[in-house]
Order: sequence, then structure tokens, then C-alpha cells
Amino acid sequence: MDDVKWDDKGLVPVIAQEQGSGDVLMFAWMNREALSATAERGQAVYWSRSRGKLWHKGEESGHFQQVHAIRLDCDNDVVLLTITQLGHDPAEPGIACHTGRHSCFFQKLENGVWTATEPVLKDPAKIYE
Repeated sequence: MDDVKWDDKGLVPVIAQEQGSGDVLMFAWMNREALSATAERGQAVYWSRSRGKLWHKGEESGHFQQVHAIRLDCDNDVVLLTITQLGHDPAEPGIACHTGRHSCFFQKLENGVWTATEPVLKDPAKIYE
């Protein structure tokens, strides 16, 4: 943990990448406690800046992230998680985004306009009932 270059708020950026497809599913933050909990549980635990507390991914949605590997970049200031997105029909892509999409990176800039390029797999209102 001491090798991680934490920012002035004690956080490090984290990228969650799907094992197999290589899709980047989301970006979040971790503090030391979240990174330790992730390593211990084998499931992603992040630091929610908006809520000011630890956030076990899937605790409300059921869309947990099983962690296969935790990597640190060459500058020691970004963490990469290799994960399997759980909590869905195994025949369908996993839902990582609170909008009900597979990835949080579903918008693409085309001709100066942001366009949604991935479908909503499940209505967010039904995810967070």
C-alpha cells in the first residue's frame, strides 16, 4: 500500500476493466481502506466522493465486481482492476453503469455531439428499487 501515490485527499484513481473482453467498464476512486478491502474480499470496494464513504460495488444494485487482478501503473498513481461483472444473466453483458448500461463509457463524440453508443440493458429505476 505504501507504494501507491495517493493524492492530497488520500485517493487514487481506479479503472475497472472486464476480463475477457477488455472493455473499460468504469472509473472510480479508492482510498487505502477501499484498496485493502478489495484485496481482502476479492470484490471491488471504492471510495464514494459524493457520499463520503466506502462503496462496495453492487451493494444496492446487485451488480458486484469479482476482482481477478489488481495492478498499479508505472507511476504508481493509477490502479487497474481486472474484473468480472456479476449480478446479471450470464448470457448478457454485465451492467456496470448506474444508467443500466454495460459500461460507463457509453458516449462517443461524433461531429461535436456526444452520442450514446450502448443500449440501456436494464431500466435504472428497476435496478435501484
